[in-house]
This record gives sequence, structure tokens and C-alpha cells, in this order.
Amino acid sequence: MNERALKTLEYNKIVERLAGYAGSALGREKCNKITPLTDPAVIRQLQTETSDAVQRVFQKGTVSFSGVPDVRASVKRLEIGSTLGAGELLKISSILTAALRVRNYGIAHREKSVSHKPAWKLEQERAAAKAKADAAGLTEVPEEEMEETDSLTERFVALAPLSPLNNEIQRCILSEEEIADDASPGLKSVRRAIKNTNDKIHSELGAILNSGTNRTMMQDALITMRNGRYCLPIKNEYKNQFQGMVHDQSSSGSTFFIEPMSVVKLNNELRELAVREQEEIEKVLEELSHQAGNHTEELAADQSILTELDFIFARAVLSKAMKATEPKFNTNRWINIKKGRHPLIDPHIVVPTDIFIGKEFDLLIITGPNTGGKTVSLKTVGLFCLLGQSGLHIPAAEGSELGIFHEVYADIGDEQSIEQSLSTFSSHMTNIVRILDQADNDSLVLFDELGAGTDPTEGAALAMAILTHLHKRSIRTLATTHYSELKVFALSTEGVSNACCEFDVATLRPTYRLLIGIPGKSNAFAISKKLGLPEYIIESAREFIGVSEQSFEDLISNLESDRIAIEKEREQANALRLEAEAFKKKWLEKNDRLDAAKEKVLQRANEQAQEILQETKDYVDETIRKINKMSQSSAGKDIEFERSLLREKLSEKDSKLAVKAAKKPVGPVKEGYEVGDSVLVLSLNVNGKVSTAPNAKGDLYVQIGSLRSLVNVKDLEPAEETETEEAKPKNRTAVGAINMAKTMTIASELNLIGMRVDEALPVLDKYLDDAYLSHLPKVTVIHGRGTGALRDAVHSHLKRTKYVKTFRVGEFGEGDHGVTIVEFKK
Repeated sequence: MNERALKTLEYNKIVERLAGYAGSALGREKCNKITPLTDPAVIRQLQTETSDAVQRVFQKGTVSFSGVPDVRASVKRLEIGSTLGAGELLKISSILTAALRVRNYGIAHREKSVSHKPAWKLEQERAAAKAKADAAGLTEVPEEEMEETDSLTERFVALAPLSPLNNEIQRCILSEEEIADDASPGLKSVRRAIKNTNDKIHSELGAILNSGTNRTMMQDALITMRNGRYCLPIKNEYKNQFQGMVHDQSSSGSTFFIEPMSVVKLNNELRELAVREQEEIEKVLEELSHQAGNHTEELAADQSILTELDFIFARAVLSKAMKATEPKFNTNRWINIKKGRHPLIDPHIVVPTDIFIGKEFDLLIITGPNTGGKTVSLKTVGLFCLLGQSGLHIPAAEGSELGIFHEVYADIGDEQSIEQSLSTFSSHMTNIVRILDQADNDSLVLFDELGAGTDPTEGAALAMAILTHLHKRSIRTLATTHYSELKVFALSTEGVSNACCEFDVATLRPTYRLLIGIPGKSNAFAISKKLGLPEYIIESAREFIGVSEQSFEDLISNLESDRIAIEKEREQANALRLEAEAFKKKWLEKNDRLDAAKEKVLQRANEQAQEILQETKDYVDETIRKINKMSQSSAGKDIEFERSLLREKLSEKDSKLAVKAAKKPVGPVKEGYEVGDSVLVLSLNVNGKVSTAPNAKGDLYVQIGSLRSLVNVKDLEPAEETETEEAKPKNRTAVGAINMAKTMTIASELNLIGMRVDEALPVLDKYLDDAYLSHLPKVTVIHGRGTGALRDAVHSHLKRTKYVKTFRVGEFGEGDHGVTIVEFKK
């Protein structure tokens, strides 16, 4: 893109704002170098990255890139085996700390799910993940693989925090001037020796200071240091009497700083220890540099990735600040900006505008009064194209669309030059000549006040000729003007459209709305009249306007009136539509509430029915057990009493159900039952055989399995003789059929091997019921050894079962711990 257009459209001001959101020096440098691109794939990739970063900012907030230094020179030195200083190593630590912080921010872990993999498989996977994390220097190992959610995840995953190296640097180096004592055993030993030597020196010097003979010689009772050696301040007159080495004297000459002979050896040792300390520090720095040198590729990658992410998130924060959206791009050079807002105008006063060009016309001529927003519209289109092609979002509504242009040319503003003796017209024409020479089909051309600054007739003619030339070459062009001739040109030329900036005559203020398809009106007479110009002067002025010009202005006025009326009707229609949608939404919500209430009532009814059925089942089971027990003692009257109670209980529960099964129509009662006839006992819904002839009351005995029951003929119905299987219920009552003829051939063992606990318990429960009703004294449950979970679940269930007397683990020959022997109550 040409620099002139970037400056004219104030692209550099947006770049400055962008750089202000970067956290690192390299990030700001990258922001300042941003330029519009022309490759559609690269542009879309940049836009996607910006959108993904915006989404992360809204979800998690911003991430800080401050404290990311430039370590490229240090990495180069490490590559050739140099030793870094403490300050450089601290910069390495800073970039690794930032890498860890940014990585933790960016990586999203999938929710942990319950795994059904074997324990050895899980352990194997954890070991592999840990080895991979240790190689990358991660502090934590995610149990699940990381999920790529957007275009930035790959960068976050590629960051290598190198935590072991970072921790070692932070442990050894406290600041640029201080190395930790425990950075190495040698350094710790030397510093301990230095401390001991210092203590000895201070002890010796303290004894000298406290000596009565030496006290008069002292200028001050303090220990000082000169040239790295401990000394005492001695008065000038005693310098020859005090035994020691003179290292310095005061500026007045009254004090000499003398090292006592008794500490000379200790000071020498201290100097030697200082040299050894420096050697140990060099070893520590050399070792840390060696460790860092093994990761130069990771360090260089971290530097590059952090800079790139800083640049991307700066674009995201700028997008959020401008309330911008991602535009769509096309290669047809179409522009469709919806509710566009110029980013450099105060967001509280800027008026959104709709601008489109390219599909139906490639030349847009904008007219209207000064300060009405014509120039802002031009700059908005040009600046949006530059921002979009730079990977930045544009402050416009969702669905805005931009074409991709190789060049944007703009001739906007007063560019007269006194130094070059160029007038306003000459300056504009010089720029226009350059534009006409360089523009092609992939260019966007913007003209402000085309043809201004010279004779209006000639200026209008030149403007029409220039626009016609560009129109014939299908170059997308937007131009502003005051010339009426250009309005007529737009109306009479195919592929050219008029547009105007709306002006409110009542308030004498522009509304800054761009109306495409309608030519603008100067409104000079209306404005003059509003400002107090006499009516007769305005009427006189009208006489100087030709009939055709007056008719054209009247046409524009009529179009404006019609447009306002149509917009009012549209607003009313929209209001009615919104009201209808509100009513529809309210009706749908009410309908949903009714459906929910209905569902709730049905659910409650089903729950109550289930409770009744369960209660009845328990009562029936208990009654059957009593009957079986009584049948063994031949207590006939007691059996009949229990049967009558059972019938009453079933009738009571059946009457409580809201929905009853439709009963089969009952035909004439058959009275001539003979012994051996197959019958259906309606009250119990089971089949049996007649064992005695009916008496005078119609009562007879029916053999039902192993039971013999007294039943009235009204409760009987002939059964079909052709059924080979056990008769199925033909008319289920709401409490369900009660199988009174449980087979006596049920197996004496149950195999649960291969089942999970949640699968095995229902099977076990049903088997125990069947076995108990079949009078089996004891059964065997095979659950296998395994982990013992299934066995424990079986034992826990047996403890809760009322009719289980005892249970035990199998003995030798019975299956050992793989089976459980269950004994029922009698």
C-alpha cells in the first residue's frame, strides 16, 4: 500500500493505538510494522486468529505479556557456548515464567470422564504422558489430552516453560548482583569461610579498639575498610607508634587508615577467599548457561511465539475497545459495510452508516452540504479496507463484507504547497494524475471534492471525464462533490449511483446518515431563510436559476419527502412486527408452561401408580408365602381366609388407580363346568383346572399349580385348550399379573461371572425371588474371585434380603471363594 493513502486515511493512528495494547517491546515492534496484505488466505487466517483471541478475552479476560524481554542475543551466545551473566540468565528466567503463565492461560483441558480402561493401561498412559511432560519441562501433567479449540491452541501448546531450568535459575540467582549461597556446595563453603574470617577480623579489631593503650590513638572508635582491607582510623601524631600498614589518609591529613599487623594475614586470607568466591560464581553461571544452552531451540521458539501471541492479543483488545467485528472477505471487490463507525470519532457521538458498492454499481457519487459527513464516509470505507486486510476487526455490525484491494488511493483534504507554488487545485490535480496512472482493477479510489478549486463549469467537466475513465475500467471509486452536473451524470449512467448525507433543515444540522440512491440537495435557500435572509431576496435568487435546475431540485425535494414517508411507514411496520413477535413468544412460553405442567402431573400420577404396584407386590408376595406355609399344614380355612384378604387388597388397590385397563366384555356365565376343564380365574388372572363339580351356590375347587382354591363359577372363564405354553394374561389389572404357578424346575445355581455390579444385582434379586417361591432350601451364587467387588456387592444384597436365613463362602469342593451358598428361611 502507498504511504500517502495510509497517512491520508489516518491508518497510522490506529497502528499507534494497537501498539499501546502490546505488553512487550517486541510485541509493540511487531504492531508498528503491521501493513495491509493482499493474500486472501493469509488475511482470513489473521482475522480468525483475532476472532479467537477476542473470544478468549471475553471468556477469561486478558493475559499479560509484560516482562517478556528480548533474549535473542543471549540465545545466540548460548549457541556458540558462551557463558551468560546473571542479568542475562534472569532474562531467560523471565521469558520462561511468561511462557508458563501464557501457556496455562491458553490451554483448555477437557472435563475428566470416568474411564473403564484397565488399571495397567491407565498407568501406562500416565507414564507416557509424564515422560512427554518432563521433556517439555511442564510442571503439571494433564490426565486427558488437550483439546484444540481454536487457531491459537497450537501456539499455546508449543510453548515450553522449561520449568526445571527456570526453577534452577531462580534458586541460584537472587538478583543481578547476588548469587544464592546454596547455588553450589563450593560457593557455600567459601562463603562460610569468608564469614568466619570476617568474624575473626572483627574480633581482633574489636580487641584493639577496646584496649586502653590504643584508645587514645584512635580518631574514632570504628572499623573501616580501605582498598578491600579492614583498617582502623589512627590520629596523625600516632601513625608511627601504631604497628601496621597505611592504606589511606583523610583529606585533611589528620587521620591515617592503618591495617594492624595482627589482621594482615586474616585480610590476606579474606582477599584469597574473595577470589575463590568469584571463581565459584563463574562456575555456577557456567553450569546454568550450559543447561540453558541445551534448550536454545525452545528458548528461541518461546520468544517467537510469545511475540506473536502478544501481537494477536493486542489486535483482540483493540477489537474489544472499538466494539468491532470480523468482516467477511471476497475477491469480487464488493464492499458492504453495515452500521460502520469511524474508529477515530468519539464513540458517544459517532453515527453508524451503511455503505455498499460493487454489486450493482462500481461508482458512488456522494453529495450534500459541508460538514455533513461526506468526507467521513470516504475515510470510513478506505480505512476499513486497510484495517481488514491487516487482520484487524472493523467497528461495524456483524455480516459486513469487504473486497480485497491491492492498492487504495485517496485524494482527500487541502494539500496546497507554498514551497512548491501549488494551489489547491494544482495540488489535487497532481495527485489525481498519479492515481490515474497507477490505478487498476484491483484498486480502490477515493476522491474528496473532485474538480473543486477552479471554475465550476470546467471543474464539473473534468470531474465527469475522470469518473467516466475510471468507470470504464471498472475501478471501484467513491467521490464527493457539490456539482449538480455530477448528480445528473449518476442518474443517467448505468453502474453509477448517487448518495447523499442527510440534512435536517428544521435544526440546520446534518444527521450524518448516508442515503445511497438519493442525490443530495444543497439546501442553500432553506438554510438562508432559516437564518433570516429576507424572502424577497430568496425569491430573486430563484429567478436566476434555470427552469431545468429548479425542476431537478424540486424532484430531489419530492424524493426526499417520499423517502421520509416511506421510512416512517417502515418504522411502523417494524413496530407491528416486533409486537407480533412478542405476542408469539409469549404464547409459545405459555404453551411450554402448560406442557411442562401436564408432564409434571403425568409424572406424579405414574409415580403414585408405581408406589401402589410396589405395595401390592409386597403384600401378594407375603400372602403367597403364608399360603405355601399353610398348605403344608393343611389349614384349609386359613388358606381361604388369606385368599379372600388378597382379593380385597387387589380390589382396593385397583380402585385407587386413575386409569384402569379396559375389561373384556363378560358373556353369559357358564354353569356346567366339569372336572378337568381348563379355566381362567378372573380375579387372579391365572389358569387352572376344575377339580370338583360346582355345588348349589356355584362354588367349586380349582387346581392352580400345587394349590387348590375354592372359586365361584362367576369368577371363571373357559380357557383355550390349544395353548401349549403357560396361559398369558388376557386382561391385565393395573396391579399386574401374579404368577401363582412358579415353575418348580428352577436351577439351583446362578452364574454372575462377566457381569458388572449394576448388571448383576437385578438378575440376582429376581433369581432369589424365584428360588424362594419355588421352595428351594438353598442355592449357589457363582460370582468368581476377581477383585472381590462383585462378591462384596452380592453379600451386601443378601444381608438386606429378608427371606435369606444365612449365607457363606463356598468350601473346598463347592467353589471356594468364587461362590456363595445361600440358605432361605422356611
